[in-house]
Amino acid sequence: MKLAILSRSPQSYSTQRLKLAALDRGHNCKVLNTLRFAIDLSGNSPDLQFQGKQLSDYDAILPRIGSSITYYGTAVVRQFEQMDVYTPNTANGISNSRDKLRATQILSRHDIGIPSTTFVRDRKDVTAAIERVGGAPVVIKLLEGTQGIGVILAPDNNVAEAIIETLHSTQQNVLIQQFISESKGKDIRALVVGDRVVGAMRRSAQGDEFRSNVHRGGTVEAIELDSVYERTAVRAAQIMGLRVAGVDMLEGHDGPLVMEVNSSPGLEGIEKATGLDIAGSIIDYIANQVDFPELDVRQRLTISTGYGVAELMVKDDSHLVGTTIANSGLREQDITVLTLHRDTEVIPNPRETRILNANDRLLCFGRLESMRSMIPKRKERRPSIKKLKESLLPDFHDN
Repeated sequence: MKLAILSRSPQSYSTQRLKLAALDRGHNCKVLNTLRFAIDLSGNSPDLQFQGKQLSDYDAILPRIGSSITYYGTAVVRQFEQMDVYTPNTANGISNSRDKLRATQILSRHDIGIPSTTFVRDRKDVTAAIERVGGAPVVIKLLEGTQGIGVILAPDNNVAEAIIETLHSTQQNVLIQQFISESKGKDIRALVVGDRVVGAMRRSAQGDEFRSNVHRGGTVEAIELDSVYERTAVRAAQIMGLRVAGVDMLEGHDGPLVMEVNSSPGLEGIEKATGLDIAGSIIDYIANQVDFPELDVRQRLTISTGYGVAELMVKDDSHLVGTTIANSGLREQDITVLTLHRDTEVIPNPRETRILNANDRLLCFGRLESMRSMIPKRKERRPSIKKLKESLLPDFHDN
């Protein structure tokens, strides 16, 4: 495998470990400065220049995109994707995880525990927003911050309002988030590779510091995750579109609460805490997946006029309940079932003999008109406007 690690820090622990792990396994590996790429769209197909010369062919890339170059870095990763070069972390996945608001919005749609969060801009809405997340103390977060920078604990409403007002005055966008007191300055970092957690550690804050990041002086210890925490970490990473990720979770009374999904997790702390070859696991995973580059399935499948991708719901009163996919009549309507979602279970490429249950969700590709009647109605967020009683209506007739 010919692998490029996209990094501006070739001497950092993580970059060095990943390169060494690749070389030890016999792969050809180079570290390339992300900012030295030029995206070439002048030819008949997508291409890249590196340091002024046409880039040679690579089988895979491993992005280590810093927050300061997110826009340019993801543009480079996206170009590699258009060239069918494998990457475990897509440009969309990196962008999704880097913006804390966007990440929380995406996770909130799925059955993933997250701290209560709100986002406002008008000064008049701040007090109500603080109350919606349970009142002070609250955590205030800048939308783009790493290593605990831009995360503030406000002990009461007045302090919270003053901090938020100050940050807004400098054109900063902030999240207001519930403070999980039972976590007691601790959190869990799970390192997800593919569909499993390859290592986990608990980070503990020191002294009065509530942030447990190692860069803030936090201590670490290796831990074994139970199945609930492991499943949450893997699902959070996959929902973000990441196959290599550090998932940070708080230990709430009701289970794991995902704080952040990091697309470029540092390896030093977790390798030293666990004694595991995390870098080697990442390289092995990439080598096994290199023949399957990420595809924008919706983009590719919707090129045909009249065809597209949709999620269909099997309603309680549907004639599909109790029938197999083969006997459902979907194929006759030019509809193919790609994935079946049942509760929290995901069944890819389900067999024709699979019996459909009520409330199954089917990710399908097919003729749009055929699928239209099966698309679930959007939930009404507001009650319909009631008619006024006739006695209350104004009289527009002439006297």
